[in-house]
Amino acid sequence: MATQTLDTKGMNCPLPILKTKKAMKDLAAGETLEVLSTDPGSVKDMEAFCKSTGNTLLSSKEDGGVYVYEIQKG
Repeated sequence: MATQTLDTKGMNCPLPILKTKKAMKDLAAGETLEVLSTDPGSVKDMEAFCKSTGNTLLSSKEDGGVYVYEIQKG
């Protein structure tokens, strides 16, 4: 279960990443953020974001047009 959920459905690049970055600042190391997005481009964006920030992408899935990511703060 994620510590916090961020709903970015309906937003296009770069908003999902910018809002994810802001939300991650509020979490302590080890806590997790669930991000919901409808932007297909967010798949590669989330992977790149996690690699560049030292956070861990625990899961990434698509469910009925909604992309769901679980990110653990590094």
